[in-house]
Amino acid sequence: MTEEVCPKRSRPWVLAATILGSSIAFIDGSVVGVALPAMQRDLAASVREAQWIVNSYMLLLGALILIGGAAGDRFGRRRAFLLGLIVFTAASVACGLAPSSVMLIGARAVQGIGAALLVPSSLAIISAAFPEKERGRAIGTWAGASALTTALGPVLGGWLTDAWSWRAIFFINVPIAALAVGIALWHMPETRNPDAHGVDLFGGLLAVVGLGSLTYGLTVASEAGWIHTMVIAPLLFGAAVLAAFVWFEGRARAPMMPLPLFRNADFSGANAITLFLYFALSGELFFVPYDLISVQGYSAMAAGAAFLPFTLVMGLLSRWSGGLIERYGPRRLLIVGPTIVAVGFALLAVPGIGGSYWTTFFPPMLVLGFGMAVSVAPLTTTVMRGAEDRYAGVTSGINNATARVAGLLAVALLGSIAVGVFGSALDERLDRLQATAEVRSALQAEVPKLAEARVPKSIAPAQHEVLERALHESFVRSFRVVSLVAAALAALSAVVAWLTIHRK
Repeated sequence: MTEEVCPKRSRPWVLAATILGSSIAFIDGSVVGVALPAMQRDLAASVREAQWIVNSYMLLLGALILIGGAAGDRFGRRRAFLLGLIVFTAASVACGLAPSSVMLIGARAVQGIGAALLVPSSLAIISAAFPEKERGRAIGTWAGASALTTALGPVLGGWLTDAWSWRAIFFINVPIAALAVGIALWHMPETRNPDAHGVDLFGGLLAVVGLGSLTYGLTVASEAGWIHTMVIAPLLFGAAVLAAFVWFEGRARAPMMPLPLFRNADFSGANAITLFLYFALSGELFFVPYDLISVQGYSAMAAGAAFLPFTLVMGLLSRWSGGLIERYGPRRLLIVGPTIVAVGFALLAVPGIGGSYWTTFFPPMLVLGFGMAVSVAPLTTTVMRGAEDRYAGVTSGINNATARVAGLLAVALLGSIAVGVFGSALDERLDRLQATAEVRSALQAEVPKLAEARVPKSIAPAQHEVLERALHESFVRSFRVVSLVAAALAALSAVVAWLTIHRK
């Protein structure tokens, strides 16, 4: 876009609108975690339903974000931005009013569709509105504001949940979105890519169906077992559909994921690192609020504040780590960074029940923040350098989608593992307590709720305290297993960096 198309006086308004619009998508990605235990209790949801409250959003966002960017290029970026805002806001209201977990899951899926239009359009609008010499500063401002809102999201969500209700975290999107829409209508000119081809809707459909089927199979495994038909059938179907997706993308006229990009070893390696590292991070951070709130006794706001060392260190040091790339090269940083992250996950496996935050959760959060700060900038740089400039938008979108899909699969798979470990650990403790068949049956029925499992009121009050302790100790064991799996995956991403990333 030339200066005449977007006057200089309008650029700050354009930047403000894109920051406001994309911020609500980023806040919703980080704020739901601390409110999830309250949602599960209020809606009497199982852990599988809680997983889908997170996964329905990530599924649609991860599978459709590339289509959202292409739609903006083809039909108009402002139009895609405004449509994304309206869809996201309407879905936010539906989330806040949801009377059941099923309705909340559906509304969260629609939020994901809105975010898939909103997020890629924001960056494209900034790139088009600002001349090249100002673009870096504008994108930096957008990224800094996004990091800040992501950091404040858990604290804000915890405060709203404690002071009012988890429903308030969705209603707060309405005034922010209204302000962004007003600014966009008044100050944001329309732009599009005149060379853009069609939108790969069929590819997007295959991605949603394949990933959705895979995720469904993984989440059902926590209750039905890995050899049940309800698990095996969706896993096989999902794998077949994803194989068809890859086949189709190799032949589509305007593919959402151009396969020739993966011929570059750095690009493929960086996306594999993203998959393993963000799988570990997203899966671990799904369970941390449960441990803090349901087992350690933190308030929702205190649980949100517990994440601040991680987000602040990551945000403040990312610029510094970016400066290390030219000195040491991305390969060394992508070996060292994920290794530090693996240490942070291993430290999260140490705390039991109780203890000061400063000696239990503060150290691993600090280590995780430092490790991710070392990793993120060289990871993004390697992805962007691994393809030609004309593919810049697509490469960024693929890497973003990879991170989202990693989180989607992590919550599903690690949730199944956690429920299995939780059930086994609870059996061991009930054996030691010589629990009656009635008590054992009542508590086993609570296993699918994981950290939100409670001693039923039908059991004699004299047994409540010891059985509550057994439930908490069982969850701590499952949390430790999840943390160690996450540590192993982070270490694996460092190995992938060593094997694939070019030495220069």
